[in-house]
Amino acid sequence: MNQTLFTLVHQFAGRSLFLDYLGIFTADYLPYLMGVAFLVLAWYQEGWRRKAYLFAEGALAAILSRGIVTELIRFFYHHPRPFDFYHFTPLIAESGSSFPSGHMTFFFALAVVIWYANRTWGWWYLALSAAVGIARIYVGVHWPYDIAGGALIGIACGLIVHWALRKYRKELYRAKPAAPPSTSAVS
Repeated sequence: MNQTLFTLVHQFAGRSLFLDYLGIFTADYLPYLMGVAFLVLAWYQEGWRRKAYLFAEGALAAILSRGIVTELIRFFYHHPRPFDFYHFTPLIAESGSSFPSGHMTFFFALAVVIWYANRTWGWWYLALSAAVGIARIYVGVHWPYDIAGGALIGIACGLIVHWALRKYRKELYRAKPAAPPSTSAVS
């Protein structure tokens, strides 16, 4: 089933210059824009404590999902990438084990954090994360199960971090954000 789904998506690679460029952009460059957008969302939170909290929650979820869980799985389980299995040149350069997708663990964990902070942005992040996953299959660097496994791990890690920080979040949102200093002159 994994190979069938891979072939279903990857079969279009190399047939259209536009689709190839779109796949490369979505798989390789869109993640950078998503990272910057997360920083923008954190920056526009009300008050410096809320800014710092959202950034910290996102960073912890990303570290847990991508830096710890993904690397732990890859240390014990090596799964070849599709281009190694089928002996073709992918549209983007990638190396190492295929399962789980580090991009998916990172961005789905971040999407969960964002979803709790702002539902509209969260839905966009979930959709864009899924698009990145499909594009990574299209360009030939991941199997569909790598993407699904990475998404599930990312969502689980995002939920775990959100749950673990509930005490701090309740304190933070109970307190009113500090008012900016007054710029008017005292007479």
